[in-house]
Amino acid sequence: MKNPASSENSLDYLRSEGDLNISPQRQTWAAEHIGAEARELLAQDAKYFLHQSLSTPCLNVLSHVEGAWIEDIEGRRYLDFHGNCAHQVGFANPKVIAAIKKQLDELCFCPRRYTCEPAIKLAEKLTQLAPGDLNHVSFAPGGTSAVGMALKYARVATGRFKFVSLWDSFHGASLDAISVGGEAAFRQGIGPLLPGCEHVPPPEPMRCPFRCGKTCNLTCADYLEYVLEKEGDVAAVIAETVRNTPFIPPPDYWKRIRAACDRHGTLLILDEIPIGLGRSGKFFAFEHYDVIPDMVVLGKGLGGGVLPLAALITRDSLNIAGHMALGHYTHEKNPVACAAALATLEIITEEKLPERARELGEYALQRMREMQERHEIMADVRGLGLLLGIELAITGADGQRKPAIAEAERVMYESLKRGLNFKVTMGNVLTLTPALTITKEELDQALEILDEVIGKVAS
Repeated sequence: MKNPASSENSLDYLRSEGDLNISPQRQTWAAEHIGAEARELLAQDAKYFLHQSLSTPCLNVLSHVEGAWIEDIEGRRYLDFHGNCAHQVGFANPKVIAAIKKQLDELCFCPRRYTCEPAIKLAEKLTQLAPGDLNHVSFAPGGTSAVGMALKYARVATGRFKFVSLWDSFHGASLDAISVGGEAAFRQGIGPLLPGCEHVPPPEPMRCPFRCGKTCNLTCADYLEYVLEKEGDVAAVIAETVRNTPFIPPPDYWKRIRAACDRHGTLLILDEIPIGLGRSGKFFAFEHYDVIPDMVVLGKGLGGGVLPLAALITRDSLNIAGHMALGHYTHEKNPVACAAALATLEIITEEKLPERARELGEYALQRMREMQERHEIMADVRGLGLLLGIELAITGADGQRKPAIAEAERVMYESLKRGLNFKVTMGNVLTLTPALTITKEELDQALEILDEVIGKVAS
């Protein structure tokens, strides 16, 4: 690979053969907003890291994060409405940082087959927060690993090996996780995946193969039960309670799925890795649907946006694998990560961040609906707490509405120019997930940027 640092204006680090995620929009933005120092660092990053879509080459180089903001090495600040959904308590929260420093001085590591007080306290706190008989916990160094544990427990508990999940879902990037996941970008070209993984359509009316119209009529839920009945031996249904704003299931969806699982001896695993910990307006998103899963997975923000940590929380009846090693991780009870998580849970509960997310989310949704009335390109707005989404669509030559993919990318890069960072999901959904500690003024600032940029792109 060429060394782009040889020329201040070189963008070769973006143009390496095989990098399919580099668009003209991104190249134009990089040429205008990435300086020489950042380009040199990006070139080194591209040289040493394996290239992969959605990751490397990288977008920019950061030097500082705090609260709802990220800052690049050239001093540009961006309101971060992406954050990998890891910044529920805000970046560099002082209470989390203090807890980590204190724990480093007391006990920095705990080998497997030993335990430590921070891990025990964290497990106890999570079971106190979880409803019903979700009373047992396992920790893992990341959400993907916790999903893997859930799949193994389901097989052991049921004696079955099949899973049903939703198209367009994401549960992690390991082989077992992409097998139950439904995003093409993670599955294509890998070869044979985990056997017994079936997929069904999600409760998303705008792309519904059953043509239910603008409102989901739960035909997709009936079809999922049809699959459970026909297969007859499905270990578990695994799904994200809310698919991070491409769609939000209607109120009765999960009740229907819970009942279907019970009728067919199938477990229900809910993945709340990006959406739990208060982001939806309740600590667990499934609490909006008045159901209790057999297992729930938390991650991302559990380590306070500083350290990687995930948790699998299960019903009492699944504590059945003492003779096996289903979550054999070196850092499964890391005291520093657990201390960060305990501080995170304390912040979430004491500062009432779920309630704050609900109030700010309702306010943001109202403003987004007002924007929708002025911008035809905004086909839909949706939200649950501070899980917010704007779907963009345009009218084609045939008079049919179609996803505004190019326009969504323009909106993203034009917003970056104005100091707002977010991601685009499924090509045309602006996905907005700010820190739950964001101020109303910061939220207004972001929405004003979006209003201006959407109007400019649509004109």
